[in-house]
Amino acid sequence: MTLFPELVSGVLGESIIGRAQKAGHVSVHAHNIRDFANNKHRKVDDTPYGGGFGMLMMAPPVYDCYEHVHAEALGELGENAKIRVIYMSPQGKVLTQKRAEELSEYDGLILLCGHYEGIDSRVLEEIVDEEISIGDYVLTGGELPACVLVDCVSRLKDGVLSDKKCYEDESISSGLLEYPQYTRPYEFHGKKVPDVLISGNHAEIDKWRADEALRVTKDKRPDLLD
Repeated sequence: MTLFPELVSGVLGESIIGRAQKAGHVSVHAHNIRDFANNKHRKVDDTPYGGGFGMLMMAPPVYDCYEHVHAEALGELGENAKIRVIYMSPQGKVLTQKRAEELSEYDGLILLCGHYEGIDSRVLEEIVDEEISIGDYVLTGGELPACVLVDCVSRLKDGVLSDKKCYEDESISSGLLEYPQYTRPYEFHGKKVPDVLISGNHAEIDKWRADEALRVTKDKRPDLLD
């Protein structure tokens, strides 16, 4: 649910998530909140009561958009579908891999993207299940955070990646950062691939990777070791 559906569709229509949509593994729909404005100028914002800087998105078009999207989701996923409504907001809890894994268990997610100075609190209280942030900073709108969330959750769905190992062993998912990786050429600017990786000894390779993952995590993100 956004004022800029083309932005969302453009980002999520590319690469792995774009291919996953074409293959039917995930389905992403961008709905324009302006389509639910009840005025000829498709105005969706107004000045906030009590004064203040900027404009605030009004409750009626957001709610009407939500009703349409929710009904469409139930029609596509079934009346008993498990659906979560999320408002992308800097006030929300910061997105983590663990939360993404939990959200991937839902049949569908409805993501609300704010803009301007935000959205009338009354409609948020009525329709939103939780607020999620992608970091402790402020953006001009919720579209990019929504794309991040869709990408993060979608890649955990069956069929989107070729194998579960594609995400189970990578940085953060395993609890540690990922070990260094190398490909051809064997030597680049005087630096050679570690001998253990071309030894053919898979037990030693696994041990090296585990040790390196621990080293990298200690160097870059010691907080994860806590």
